[in-house]
Parts: sequence; C-alpha cells; structure tokens
Amino acid sequence: MNLAFIPSPSTGVIELGPIPLRGYAFCIIIGVFVAVWFGNKRWIARGGKAGTVADVAVWAVPFGLVGGRLYHVITDYQLYFSDGENWVDAFKIWEGGLGIWGAIAFGAVGAWIACRRRGIPLPAWADALAPGIAIAQAIGRWGNWFNQELYGKPTDLPWALEISDGPNRVAGTYHPTFLYESLWCIGVALLVVWADRRFKLGHGRAFALYVAAYCAGRGWIEYMRVDEAHHILGLRLNVWTAIIVFVLAVVYIVVSAKIRPGREEIVEPDRDAAPEKAPEKKDGTTDGDGSDEDGSATADAAEKKDPFTKDQPGESGKDATAESTEAAGAAEAAEKS
Repeated sequence: MNLAFIPSPSTGVIELGPIPLRGYAFCIIIGVFVAVWFGNKRWIARGGKAGTVADVAVWAVPFGLVGGRLYHVITDYQLYFSDGENWVDAFKIWEGGLGIWGAIAFGAVGAWIACRRRGIPLPAWADALAPGIAIAQAIGRWGNWFNQELYGKPTDLPWALEISDGPNRVAGTYHPTFLYESLWCIGVALLVVWADRRFKLGHGRAFALYVAAYCAGRGWIEYMRVDEAHHILGLRLNVWTAIIVFVLAVVYIVVSAKIRPGREEIVEPDRDAAPEKAPEKKDGTTDGDGSDEDGSATADAAEKKDPFTKDQPGESGKDATAESTEAAGAAEAAEKS
C-alpha cells in the first residue's frame, strides 16, 4: 500500500452561495493575471509603456480561449459528437479542455490585431510576454488537478497522484503529469529570462525559445498520459504536434538571428510627445517642417520685403540708387559754379 501520495481534491467546485467557484477557471484566471503583470514589467524594461501589455491581452486572451477550446473539441470530437454524448458539453469550458496549441495560435491572431492598432511590433510584444505565458501554463495546469484529469500511467512512487472513482476514470495512484508539466513550465520561464538577458534576444526569438523548450517537455510528458487520444504511427497526436512545432521554432530562431540580428531599439512609439521645434537660423528664419519649398517661399517673401538687399536689389532699390546719384551730381555742379 502506498502511504505517500498527492491527494486529489474531493470536488473541483466551491459553492459560494449561488455562485460556483470552479478550481479550473480560477487557475486559468490567476495565470492570465500573472502573465500580464510579468509581461508588463518586461515590456517597460524594453522601453515600452505601462499598460500596453494589458491592452493587447484584452484581444489576445479571448482569442486564445476560443482557439484553445476549438483545438480540444476538434481533436477530441468523440467526447462530444459520438453516440450517447451531448454536443452541448462542447461549450462547457469550465469543465476542462483547452488545447495550448490552439490557444497560442488564436491568441497570436488577437495580439496581432491589437499590436497593429497600437503601432507596435508583435514579435517584441511576444518576447516580453513569453516567460509570463510559461508561468501562466504552470499555474493553469493545477486546474487539471482540481478536475482529476490528464494524469499519467499507474505508479507507486511517493509523489504519485491519488485519483478517485468517477466518470471515465478508475481509482488508483498515477503519475502526476499535471505537476510534471507545471514544474517544466517554470523551468522554461527561467530559461527564457536567462537567455534573454544573456543573449539580448529580439524579433520574436525569446518567444520562439519558449515554444521550443515547452514542446521538448510536452513531448515526453504527453507520452506518459493515459487519457484517450488519437494516435498516428503509434504516437499520440499531441506528441506529433510538439515535434513539428519544436522544429519550426528552432528553424525560426536560426533564420531570424541571421536575417535580423540584435534586438529592437524602439518597441513602442511615443504618441504623446510634442513635435520638435525647428531650430532657428541666423537670419531669424526656421526650417519649419523641413520642406525646401516652404523655406524657399519664406526666403522669397523676405527678399521682396527688403528693397535694399545687396545681392539682388528690387526695383525700388534701383530707383533709390538713381535718385542718390542725381542728388550727388547736382551738389557737385552747384559747388563748381
């Protein structure tokens, strides 16, 4: 008999009067707030403005939730659309079932829209948020603990997870794959923070490192799980997804480093900054907006107003000179007489 194990909660819902507080949703919400908070600190350190990460997240999070649920429902359609199942359950997101692959893909679409609206580069924003996303996943995995789901193969190890009888599960002790992934994600966050400081990652490479590192861990953790899943050539679908995405992320890091080395110098334009005043020239004129035409027009106007310009005298200048010559001649004639 196993005397040491991780107990599972007797219920995943706490009734607060008429309001049910579900552990799964609670973990997701906390994870999102932590990701935004940490991402905001990193964004400010990169030269961005406070609040920008949250503004973009307002778009990215809903898109991510929809994408995560769609991926889960599509890849596990038999849980909702086979005989004896209720398709309405596909909308019950609080009962669990979010695919990280769909969440990241759709969340990126929402973030792209928001970044375009604010005029900031999506890769820079993703780099700032990358370790925060890993921490959010680490927190969100504890939602699986509340729901007693996504555990691994049977084991009698001291850290085994105790599972009670319930729908689609058999009582026993199993590998706590939710805990393995949670700890792995914390390690991924630390890796990205260290690598970003050490190598000054930019142009989306910090985010790509997060993706590659997460996929490396997800591959072996997914292989340990015993929940129902589709298999291709003997491997679970999510294992293949992790392999493919890992390769793409590594290729992006290598190619991006060659094409766009270094890091973005400016990640967010200062919209509130007043336009710089043009420097004043020695003759009192300014360059204005830097337009040669405006400068020429100003010079022409000044030239016309000054009848005694030395280089190019106007008509009035010529008349004044003639009058002076005549006056001098008359004085000289009078003196001789």
